[in-house]
Amino acid sequence: MTVPSVPRRPGQPDTERLPQTPRTQRTPRSPRQVALEVLETEAAAIRALLPQLDGEFDRAVALVAASTGRVVCSGMGKSGLIRKKVAATLSSTGTPALFLHPAEALHGDLGMIVPGDVVLAASTSGTTEELLRLVATLKRLGVPLLAMTGNPASPLARHADLHLSVAIDREACPLNLAPTASTTAMLALGDAFAMALSEVRGFTREDFALLHPAGHLGKRLLKVEQLMHEGPGLPRVAAATSMRDAIYEMSQKKLGITAVTRSDTDLRLAGCISDGDLRRLLATDDGLLRRTAGECMNTHPRTIAGDQLAAAALKMMEDHRITSLFICDDGGVLAGIVHLHDLWGLELF
Repeated sequence: MTVPSVPRRPGQPDTERLPQTPRTQRTPRSPRQVALEVLETEAAAIRALLPQLDGEFDRAVALVAASTGRVVCSGMGKSGLIRKKVAATLSSTGTPALFLHPAEALHGDLGMIVPGDVVLAASTSGTTEELLRLVATLKRLGVPLLAMTGNPASPLARHADLHLSVAIDREACPLNLAPTASTTAMLALGDAFAMALSEVRGFTREDFALLHPAGHLGKRLLKVEQLMHEGPGLPRVAAATSMRDAIYEMSQKKLGITAVTRSDTDLRLAGCISDGDLRRLLATDDGLLRRTAGECMNTHPRTIAGDQLAAAALKMMEDHRITSLFICDDGGVLAGIVHLHDLWGLELF
């Protein structure tokens, strides 16, 4: 079948007569080959940071460590996303930090920056317009600017108080366009900066646990005083309290036990009465309700210091087959109580 030709409009080129430019042919690569090249390129970008570390890094860490405010991280696009992660890492390792979007900063969010803060801005090119427009304002506020760029000669690097280089040879993108190796380098140097700061500040495992109470390490390092029932939640009666009122206190506080203190004003722990004690007393003493808590109490209650780990409390309960421990200070004054239920599900071991 012959396909009829379509008349050409005036000035329309004759495509049949134009030379056909062949497309550049690339040898197909497997996904694994592409992945290996990306990982090698990004690993090389991180290794390339090592010779770039100099005295500027030490001075930058010292500046932030001596500051009285927060680290305000800022960046556009992919660099901004990396700054958000760096701000989160700083905050979780003892250095208060937040993220400020540079475009939003120019439209009112500059109020987030206060005297005592330090701004950590990142831009691979060092020419990001929104960041450069912040420089004059930061100078007016007297807020130091730390810049992280891939070009030490860039405007952002020149105007910064301190500059950290994240120069790379090429992106991991096959087209050498998408931010890949550059953002990996920024992230790695940001992590290095946060860890160096935490070391200078003397950040400890206990500090980490306090900032991560829901995490596995945080649960393992919880102290008894952080879990104890105190104040109105603490079951307590004085030694002179009637057993009728002591039983009512046990019922109200729902822990199956009550502490017995010497008096309502002398809060030193004298003993305790548990559900088990009550059952044994009911079986042997017909006049139980006419007696006082001091007459019926167990005079050897188990106690633990408030600064002991929750894991130590759990072990003590298991060793002595009990469900509660009283927390007292060095003078024996009752501070609280921790129950086995408070420790369940904490993955303490």
